This record gives sequence, C-alpha cells and structure tokens, in this order.
Amino acid sequence: MTDHILQTMDGAVLVITLNKPAKLNAWDKPMRDDLVTAILRGSRDPQVEAIVLTGAGDRAFCAGQDLNEGKSFDADRAELWIEEWRTLYNVIRRCEKPFVAALNGIAAGSAFQVSLLADFRIGHAGSRMGQPEINQGIASATGFWILREMLGLARAIDLVQTGRILEAEECHRLGLINEMVPQPEVLSRAVAFAQELAAKPKQAYAFNKQRICAATQTSFDETFELARQIHRKAFELGDTQAQMAKFLTRK
Repeated sequence: MTDHILQTMDGAVLVITLNKPAKLNAWDKPMRDDLVTAILRGSRDPQVEAIVLTGAGDRAFCAGQDLNEGKSFDADRAELWIEEWRTLYNVIRRCEKPFVAALNGIAAGSAFQVSLLADFRIGHAGSRMGQPEINQGIASATGFWILREMLGLARAIDLVQTGRILEAEECHRLGLINEMVPQPEVLSRAVAFAQELAAKPKQAYAFNKQRICAATQTSFDETFELARQIHRKAFELGDTQAQMAKFLTRK
C-alpha cells in the first residue's frame, strides 16, 4: 500500500486519510485500489469498531477523478473504470460498521458520491459539495442515481445538468451534511460521532445497514450496467477525453 492512503487508529476508530493534497486528493486507480483494501481490512478487523474517511490538507476532502488519468482512457479502459467504482461503492455500502465522512474541504464528482454513501457526514462552513462532472465532459451516470436517491428527481437533474457546487449551508439544509462544526474540529467531531455510533448495539446497527443496502441494490445494479454502456459509448466517441484535456488546459 502506498502513502497516498494514510491509516491511523484513534481508539477503536480507523481514520483513513486521502493523501494527495497537492492534487486536492484527486484519485486514480492505485489510490482507489488502496482505499478499497483499507476499507475491507477495517470492516473485517475486530479491533476496528468504526471508520472515518477524510482528506489531507484544508482545501479538499477529494476533488474526484484525476483527469490526467481519465483523459487517456479508451472504451475498454472506461468499462474497467466503471467496475472499479462499483467495487469501491460496494465496499462502502456493505461495510456494516459505522462509516463517517469528515469533510475538511470540497467533495466533488465521485468524491461527492462517496461521501453520500457514508452513513453520516460532518463538515464546516467551507465544506462545499457538488457534481461538476458535466463541466469536465463526463456523464453523471452514477452521480444521478445517488442524488436521486438522496434528494429526489428534480434536485438530481439540477445538480447533474448545471454542475453547480453547493455551499455548506445548502448542503446542511438539504441533509447532505449532517452536522456543522468549526473547521479545526471536523475530524475530531467525526471520530467522536463514529465512537457514539460504535457504542450502539453492533448487531442491530449491522442489520440496519444490510436493510438500507438491500433497499437500493436493484437500482444500484441497474445504474452500473447503464454506466458501463454510457461510458463505453462516450469514450468510443472520444469527446469525453477531449473535454477532460480541454478542462485541464483551462485550469
């Protein structure tokens, strides 16, 4: 495992930190693979009672996909890319221990989705969130699904088609951020909250998570099959890669 994923224990809480602050913690395949491994180990380790996921630095939880990786994909690689996301999302959805996101900064695109798959989210006044993938030439196949599940159809359309970034106050009002604290307290509050959840009857908590996962499993599976088809076609046409490259040039 590389140093772009850090793991520490705070009591019985495993804290996983995305550690690419110079790139706003944007992830590529090695980082995603390491994150999957860390979550699975934490899920199975009897010494771990809860998991907190956060980002290094004070600017970003995670900026989402590293476009420098994505701009080189062909159609076959795009299909594998979607399967990588399915694997990551599944290990979060099926983690039966408390899973809390500590939003130390912006959560964008796939990172927005990952944060919404957590049981709860702790943020601060600068914790912005959004689905700006359309601005990078990426179709929001999976983003639309989770936003519709969380917020309903009208707001999902708004967010995936405009790509706008939500300020913390709106996120809190919509229930996307469960609790707001001062910026220096985000991680400590997330750990404390995870400890509070871990103190609840563990079997009941696990059964509740199984039920929550089952309630959305059919639409989850349908979404990833559609996402595979959509992204294969998009990368075959080549416009997605071109738009990613153009976005990087503008940045």
